[in-house]
Amino acid sequence: METQDIKKIFKAVCEAPDGTGFHIDHMPDFLYKGDINDGMPHVHTFYEILWFQEGAGSHFVDFQEYPIRPGTIFFLTPGQVHHFDGSDAYKGVAIRLCTDFMQSRGDESDLFVKYDLFHTFDSAPYYVIGSDISLQLQALVGAMEEELRVGKDIGHIDMLRSLLKIFLIMVHRYGRKEGELHLDGLKPAHRLFVQFRSMLENDYTKKHTVQEYADGLNVSVRTLNKCVNECSGRSPLAFITERIMLEAKREVRYSKLMIKEIAYNLGFEDPSYFVKLFKRQTGMLPSDFRGMDEVPHCMVRTQG
Repeated sequence: METQDIKKIFKAVCEAPDGTGFHIDHMPDFLYKGDINDGMPHVHTFYEILWFQEGAGSHFVDFQEYPIRPGTIFFLTPGQVHHFDGSDAYKGVAIRLCTDFMQSRGDESDLFVKYDLFHTFDSAPYYVIGSDISLQLQALVGAMEEELRVGKDIGHIDMLRSLLKIFLIMVHRYGRKEGELHLDGLKPAHRLFVQFRSMLENDYTKKHTVQEYADGLNVSVRTLNKCVNECSGRSPLAFITERIMLEAKREVRYSKLMIKEIAYNLGFEDPSYFVKLFKRQTGMLPSDFRGMDEVPHCMVRTQG
């Protein structure tokens, strides 16, 4: 199996959908046929929902391999590096959403669903649904496609937003995420946990301590520690470090920035401390991690 140099892949970015910022495709038609080869590592500037209805294989997201099987719905966030295993036997639906379309509109449930389905760097980025829910979700996808055909009628964007929100809530309510606590938006501790995740996603390059996040959320460090541990079994500091290291690995592996530039971009004034932290977390120096060549199942697209 051939592989290609992936140092440039970080710059290979799929742009956001045109028009409404909302687009639906079907598998296998869109796989491996666009400007970006989905069999090679690449990033998106948009949110993407990938619902696999038929076929089995592997999906690689941020250095992890995840199984593809019928009923698997992946939720991908802008900036995530991902690719597929080269199979064209998949059938399913791909919903692409620009970042403006996914902005919270002041509804707490918007924030909760967004940061418990997307932005899940700390856990598997997919849910598994049953056949009964699948029928209801398929009807919602059909309604979205019909609304896209309607075009510019009054309330067009609001209708798409509403249908999408119902889709996301149903997956959140009835889908399974193996080994994960199902978060309940009615519980204060769970809401605080999601607010912490949202703040972390926005501020991980600027805030590196639990105290800073506790202050930003107007709670004590003790309360934040208790909440995050209850919802995840881990500490807030572990979350902070993991998010920073994920971005560090992306930049080290897929960009041509100098290590000290990456350190500064991530908020480290001392590059040597960043190098030590990277080695402590990954077991490798950044330079060694960058030099790794093997990327499983990366295939060069054949021409023609």
